[in-house]
Amino acid sequence: MLTESQLLAYKQDGFIQVANFFSKDEIDLLFQVATDESVVNHAFDLNDQSGKKTKLTLWFTAGDDSFGLMSRCKRMVTSVQGILGEGDVCHFHSKVMQKEPRVGGAWEWHQDYGYWYKNGFLYPESMVSVMIALTDATVENGCLQVLKGTHHMQRIEHHFAGEQQGADQAFVDEAAKVSELVYCELKAGDVLFFHPNLLHRSEANLSDTARWSVISAYNLASNIPFREKNLSCITPISMVPDEAILASGKKAVLGADFLAKEEEITLNIDK
Repeated sequence: MLTESQLLAYKQDGFIQVANFFSKDEIDLLFQVATDESVVNHAFDLNDQSGKKTKLTLWFTAGDDSFGLMSRCKRMVTSVQGILGEGDVCHFHSKVMQKEPRVGGAWEWHQDYGYWYKNGFLYPESMVSVMIALTDATVENGCLQVLKGTHHMQRIEHHFAGEQQGADQAFVDEAAKVSELVYCELKAGDVLFFHPNLLHRSEANLSDTARWSVISAYNLASNIPFREKNLSCITPISMVPDEAILASGKKAVLGADFLAKEEEITLNIDK
């Protein structure tokens, strides 16, 4: 469980980092699954403003594969429950982020709720993103950057920047004048919990090392969206023991409800 001081820091700053949340053996197993064809073959690219490509694989339902067990394990669900408070915790989606050496693109400044608002979610406080580092994330390979405390500024309008949607730059510029910029460097196995209204971005990976991570997004069942067709976000999680990840061995993400690039772009344009 997250401690009271960690929960207070999340409330004040909009994010917390937790070291060694997953063991080396668990991360080794998850990385094997991340690089399996079941994930890689469903990846799609989104160009940043410079034309560099950032690659991701996204699916909605947390199943019985290794990533599904990770998203549903007791330590994860209990931690998310501590952040979101009372109500049934649901898995909205998970995505494997693949930033390859020298070619991995940037993510523009944005808020997750800048996207999720357009999916029809009414209550951002009922949602949270959790990033799990599958490899070390450093300044050199494009780790996540956040503007501390910007979740208190509420939602900012988002517009297309390349094939991505980014927060209105004028607001970002003003926020940067009054908010501390933090580079969230993570070791493999570390976890970053962050608020959906926290402004964050990442630079392109110009280093010789890959940066791979998985982000699981959660929602309370009471926060029912009116524009989201996938029911995972309002289906209470069936929690599994922490030991289930290793006990089940390597289990590929097969038969998942993957998102295609065409759906992602269409959804963003239509909304």
